[in-house]
Amino acid sequence: MFGIHDLTLFVISGLLLNIMPGPDSLLIMARSATQGWRAGCAAALGIGAGTMVHVGAAALGLSAVLATSATAFTVVKWVGAAYIVWCGIAMLRARLNAAETGNQLYDPLGQTSHNRFNAQAALPYRKIFAQGFLTNVLNPKVALFFLAFVPQFIDAGATNKPLAFLLLGCIFNFNSMLWCNGLAIFTAFASAKLKVKPLLALWLNRATGGLFIALGARLALAEQH
Repeated sequence: MFGIHDLTLFVISGLLLNIMPGPDSLLIMARSATQGWRAGCAAALGIGAGTMVHVGAAALGLSAVLATSATAFTVVKWVGAAYIVWCGIAMLRARLNAAETGNQLYDPLGQTSHNRFNAQAALPYRKIFAQGFLTNVLNPKVALFFLAFVPQFIDAGATNKPLAFLLLGCIFNFNSMLWCNGLAIFTAFASAKLKVKPLLALWLNRATGGLFIALGARLALAEQH
């Protein structure tokens, strides 16, 4: 149908790939643990929107530019790496300021949390959405992934390959959103059950920031394949 084959294998492979940890999962878990499931879902929706940009670009052939142009790949790579590292540094700078705010958690990317028991990095949801979107859309490896992975499930003789690519991309993203939003809800639920204290949430934020810096450095050193 639409020149697509082995759809079941595609769905299973996509789910397994989504489960693998990466900057997207880390961002969702950090936001859910420190600000609740709605914040985690906002990050997940931003990531999904970024994924659709890659899907649309790949279907139109724009992502092929990243695969063939070393200059384009390098520019996007460095912009994406710089943004991820900047997010990581901001998370590392999050702090508890008991003297001025009654044990509220400060996040340089956002605002203070509601109280010392929540220890939330209380970013507005629109900013959390933007973080998820930019973290995903500025990663050229995601574009190259779609160019390498999706065409394997499209018949060589398909009459409308861009349409088949879009359909598979939408299926992949739908499954990704199921996983990402489930991860957001589970992380928030686990944090509530464990009654994560402000100091622990603070260090979780910082640990995620450190991982973001490492991932940004790894992206900066990535080579075009």
